[in-house]
Amino acid sequence: MAKRDYYEMLGVARGASDAEIKKAFKKKAMEFHPDRNRDNPQAESKFKEINEAYDVLKDDQKKAAYDRFGHAAFENGSAGPGAGGFRGGGGAAGNADFASAFSDVFDDLFGDFMGNNAGGARGRSQRASRGSDLRYNLRLSLQEAFHGKQATITVPGSVTCDTCDGTGAEGGAEPTTCPTCSGMGKVRAQQGFFTVERTCPTCNGRGQIIKNPCGACAGAGRVRKDRTLNVNIPAGVETGTRIRLAGEGEAGLRGGPAGDLYIFIEVEPHAIFERDNQNLFCRIPVSMTTAALGGELEAPTLDGGRTRVKVPAGVQSGKQLRLRGKGMPALRGSGFGDLYIELKVETPVNLSHRQKELLREFEGAGKDNSPETNDFFSRVKHFWDGMKG
Repeated sequence: MAKRDYYEMLGVARGASDAEIKKAFKKKAMEFHPDRNRDNPQAESKFKEINEAYDVLKDDQKKAAYDRFGHAAFENGSAGPGAGGFRGGGGAAGNADFASAFSDVFDDLFGDFMGNNAGGARGRSQRASRGSDLRYNLRLSLQEAFHGKQATITVPGSVTCDTCDGTGAEGGAEPTTCPTCSGMGKVRAQQGFFTVERTCPTCNGRGQIIKNPCGACAGAGRVRKDRTLNVNIPAGVETGTRIRLAGEGEAGLRGGPAGDLYIFIEVEPHAIFERDNQNLFCRIPVSMTTAALGGELEAPTLDGGRTRVKVPAGVQSGKQLRLRGKGMPALRGSGFGDLYIELKVETPVNLSHRQKELLREFEGAGKDNSPETNDFFSRVKHFWDGMKG
């Protein structure tokens, strides 16, 4: 019976990338894993087939030979996937081949996860690990965001132990290799057909042990301590701006590099100005007479100054006047945004008897001075006429 095509076994097309092949293999391996298919007698053979296929297609040289010659590339004693793979005979030798192959699958599927929990990749030094990153939330006023600020902050965290210089050992002595895992950080145990890998219980995955832990840090190589830092906040920051201070996070474990400190900016609302990126908006009320006749008003700017703004005659409520370069500074680059003055025409209240008389005289003068009102009610009349029709 002819053997199935390796690409067909994994469910990928010829020319598939390494990532696509690996992804397909993981999916198939999980689908036909013997432990998941105890009631399916075909699962183990399927599992062997897809492992055989992946063993060839994950190797560039084997894959090239297979693409050119097919299964014939590994026949006649060639060192193909059958050598040391699933083609071995039954009995102890066959079981050993299966266990070895499954160990490779186990590494492919879970190697990264186990490596991370064991303290790092196999063969890498386990004595040191990078410290955690820290986050600090800093609130600023809009004026501080406009001008920039030199802020002093207190950061709780861990620092390198001075007593042992971060080694975790008494007197600064170097840790020794763990005798249980020989520095690997993990141990393997044979369970029937399978090889199970676990974190080393002696060193907890670090690969090294400390015979005489430092009394000040209990072997961690770092101690808890608050630190005071001076941080330069540039002008133009806004809510959500993130400032990274490299190496100012948690101290590393047993002499490892420190993490980073991330400062997240939150800009408080302002009583007068509203912000939209680099632009500022300020709503200023104007009297009815000023709006009708025109005039000037004095507008504030965020830098503490003031500027004269001309109000055109007949201006309507909601009209925006643009003041170039009076907004927020650019965080990256140069220049400033704009300041928009929004005029809000204010209706007078608490009128005197004489004021009311003057307004009635104005209303009865006969001239139509409300073009928007006329336009609106003209459209309303057209709408009503259409409903009647």
